[in-house]
Amino acid sequence: MPEKCRVGICGFDPMLVKGYTALNMRAIWWHISDELYAEFKMKPGMKVKGKLLKLYSGKTGKESSAPNEAFEWETAKETGLVVLIPADVVKKHKLTGFDFAELLIEKIDGKDVYPGKEVKSKKWWPDEKMKLDYTLDYIG
Repeated sequence: MPEKCRVGICGFDPMLVKGYTALNMRAIWWHISDELYAEFKMKPGMKVKGKLLKLYSGKTGKESSAPNEAFEWETAKETGLVVLIPADVVKKHKLTGFDFAELLIEKIDGKDVYPGKEVKSKKWWPDEKMKLDYTLDYIG
């Protein structure tokens, strides 16, 4: 079964994100857990499949939406640690590097993650740290 995780979304300045997503280039990403990175020997270009459960605003620390939608995203071309969020998803959900995502990681490179059980990531982003002191808004 999956690993359930809550991650901080990383990315460029929202103005750069606007330009990069217009060109369908990478602009926003998140880091896979150290445990999955080691267990699956993560490499560039591997596919990570799962569900995008919830999104949280770093401005308020509160849930901003609950898309509960399936995804299949790739790791960066330089490292298997970074999972890229496609431009269409960034635009659809108006994501910035100041947001958080709750995810279920179900498969990596076609292999089941934690078969037969659901595991909560050791790097679960804590509720009390989801309201950031500094944020920038999405620029569409």
